[in-house]
Amino acid sequence: MAARCPVTGLSFAPPSSSSFRSHPEKYFLVGQPVKSTLPIASAGKATREKCNFIVSKRLSGLEEAMRIRRSRELRDSEKVKKRPPLRRGKVSGRLPVPDHILKPPYVGSNLLPELSKEHQIHDDEGIARMRAAGELAARVLEFAGTMVRPSITTNEIDKAVHNMIIDAGAYPSPLGYGGFPKSVCTSVNECMCHGIPDTRQLQDGDIINIDVTVYLNGYHGDTSKTFLCGNVNENAKRLVKVTEECLERAISVCKDGASFKKIGKRISEHAERFGFGVVERFVGHGVGTVFHSEPIVMHNRNDGPGRMVEGQTFTIEPILTLGTIECVTWDDGWTTLTADGSLAAQCEHTLLITRTGADILTKC
Repeated sequence: MAARCPVTGLSFAPPSSSSFRSHPEKYFLVGQPVKSTLPIASAGKATREKCNFIVSKRLSGLEEAMRIRRSRELRDSEKVKKRPPLRRGKVSGRLPVPDHILKPPYVGSNLLPELSKEHQIHDDEGIARMRAAGELAARVLEFAGTMVRPSITTNEIDKAVHNMIIDAGAYPSPLGYGGFPKSVCTSVNECMCHGIPDTRQLQDGDIINIDVTVYLNGYHGDTSKTFLCGNVNENAKRLVKVTEECLERAISVCKDGASFKKIGKRISEHAERFGFGVVERFVGHGVGTVFHSEPIVMHNRNDGPGRMVEGQTFTIEPILTLGTIECVTWDDGWTTLTADGSLAAQCEHTLLITRTGADILTKC
């Protein structure tokens, strides 16, 4: 479950947008003047020279070609079928949790917890518990993905996820977090994240992110994936595939002593190659005995401080879009959509930093 940035309780403000957005003129190159001699019709007069300047954007040929191709594909797909905007359904009440299930301390309050300043660094016992929580979250997510099909409601997915978590002796972490009413987040099509399960049926061609977090023996395991529902068009398939590749590339740079800003650089490089936007508003976070803690893990290019430490756990959870990275939030305070209605995809893993790399704790 992504941390919002900035938001009440999470006071961290991401750095300003990249210099490309702030000062686009810096990213134009002026070539050498091209001189052309223009003959003058009148006899006996000298010819005069005209100087032209060639101005070009500093873009690689591959990036420009991918951007043009994607624009054409988006235009052509809109001609074939216009996807209706996401509409909310009816949200049912919270599902019960047995008294014997250990609950996180925020349960019972509708206030969004403050971002913990405590980095989640574990001893051997803590690592073992994190592995157990991550493994359960991965199994629950895998099961939830098998339910994705046209006509099923996100409410049905929520109920099945809730029951599986409870049966395993764990607590569904989103339930009651800052007043969130459900046990899982289900974000469909243009919903970036934090979608609330309801009575809306999934449609053929939808994409849906399912975000699962479990609280097992006092430790949270957090993971998500975007699934394809029925016959999904090629643009959506590519968006989901590239989002997964961005996560993989980000994980590959993680190890003891590595800089956190490498994560955003690696994600941005790959996403931009395909012309996709990288959402800045929602970030990864430390996770362990608390749901959301330092460090803030930004997915866009940034100059943020901080280095990874062996034994540390945190999430990486990039959101990519087909269009704008700007967002709007419904009045439920959670459901956040792309401002232009374009598709968004997200995927997430909880990682454990080791001396030479990172273990993915939420992988079956």
